[in-house]
Amino acid sequence: MAPRGSVMSTIEHGMLRGPIRTPINAHQNAPNSIHNDGVAGSLGFRGGTVAGSVHMDQFPPVLVDAFGPAWFETGSLSLQFRNATTSGEPVIAMVGQPAAEALNDGAVQVPARMETPDGTLVAEGTASVGDHGLSTHLESIDLRGSDPSDLRMFPHLSVGQEIVSYDETIDAGPAVGAAGSRLITEPLAWYSGLSPWGGPVASPSRAVSLLWRRTSAELTRSTGGAVGLFGSIEVRHHGGPLLADHTYRVSSRVAAVGASPKTEYVWFDSDAHEPDGGDRVASMRMQLRWMKASSSLYADEAG
Repeated sequence: MAPRGSVMSTIEHGMLRGPIRTPINAHQNAPNSIHNDGVAGSLGFRGGTVAGSVHMDQFPPVLVDAFGPAWFETGSLSLQFRNATTSGEPVIAMVGQPAAEALNDGAVQVPARMETPDGTLVAEGTASVGDHGLSTHLESIDLRGSDPSDLRMFPHLSVGQEIVSYDETIDAGPAVGAAGSRLITEPLAWYSGLSPWGGPVASPSRAVSLLWRRTSAELTRSTGGAVGLFGSIEVRHHGGPLLADHTYRVSSRVAAVGASPKTEYVWFDSDAHEPDGGDRVASMRMQLRWMKASSSLYADEAG
């Protein structure tokens, strides 16, 4: 069932658990980034953080153990990030063990978690396969927004507003290099070679890159140089998998805009379709946060 090079899960308290892994922060030298030790430390973090999308790459072997290869066709992983980790800190990916009768129906949703070995919660949410009719973890969150007058970065955004629309190809080459340099925490052979669908498929982090990067760049224009970070990410396959060396039509739109005491944030939904009005292949819901303390728009509140 699992691809060569994957690891088999263990079962504990009804959860399928992957092995302990130590994800790497590969962006330590990025300027004005939450992944940079100096920048992160100035904002109250213990050090440069490991990206949430990197943590998502630790789940697929466990997801394939739980759901089979169908997870790459109709599966989802919906996570809210609770505690940031720094490079090399050990973490464990786990999902609920599906009931056999639910798997026979081809549609089921289970809890998903990432913890440190001492039990500290890093992320929580749901994982699923098929049309189970249930709300994912992120879909169940009330996305109530803030009054635009309370916002300095995003008063111009409204729910449903299109952010960007573009064509983009997932290049197979970087997946080979990423696996070789351990940037993908749990590399599968399917990411860089033959798969049940023919050629290489996208890992969760590569799906996130396809569906996030240009949207983030557009939103960041109005933040006054603020440092951004992932709050929550959901990746879902509708007619997957996402294939490398294949061009998709990607679009994103605002789902909610708001503020917390330390951040302003945008929830947005992105879709990847086959070109020329073709079927939807994958989607993503994301919450991006920007730290007020790093924005020139909040300079009057510094200190």
